[in-house]
Amino acid sequence: MMRMLAIDCATEACSLALFEGEELLAARHEILGRGHAEQLVPLIASLPGRGRAAEIRVSLGPGSFTGVRIGLAAARALGLAWGATVRGYPTLGLVAAMARREHPGPVSVCMAGGHGEWFVQDFDDAGMPECPSLSVDPETARSLPSHQLIAGNRARERAAQSGGHRHVLDILPDARLVPGVPQSVLRADLSPIYGRPPDARVPA
Repeated sequence: MMRMLAIDCATEACSLALFEGEELLAARHEILGRGHAEQLVPLIASLPGRGRAAEIRVSLGPGSFTGVRIGLAAARALGLAWGATVRGYPTLGLVAAMARREHPGPVSVCMAGGHGEWFVQDFDDAGMPECPSLSVDPETARSLPSHQLIAGNRARERAAQSGGHRHVLDILPDARLVPGVPQSVLRADLSPIYGRPPDARVPA
């Protein structure tokens, strides 16, 4: 059976999971905030077989610019070294898959973005995106519709402004649930999904 390594460090969580077919062999999930560059490779090396796998799945974002780049750089390098297939998945899609595992049905995802903004996106009951991911300020988010189930590390705030009863899951991405992300959203194109323009500007 093929081994698959899942990598997600697009948020403050640095999360890894190694699978043999459908069986979870080992996982690491550290809430770091910062320091992904220093911790990611040693965490991978701590997995059985030093994490070596025939397939690597890595988060494309949106999330931390630095975290997204670190995860992608590690996945690309390991893919070359191991001759592994590397495919990317959207971070918000993973959070939706985690939520649907506990509460099947459509879900709205709301995650912390940069400069106080939120990353928001809605998913249907099959885990497929119903709209593009957006990076918006909380006041703008107030005017957007949402499903009864809201998941992510800004789900409580999003539910509070939405009015009415909402079921909330305050969660961060966990690589152990990467197999739940629909195959149709996996991408061989590893272009990052930053969700918002970079802070740095090239001088005119």
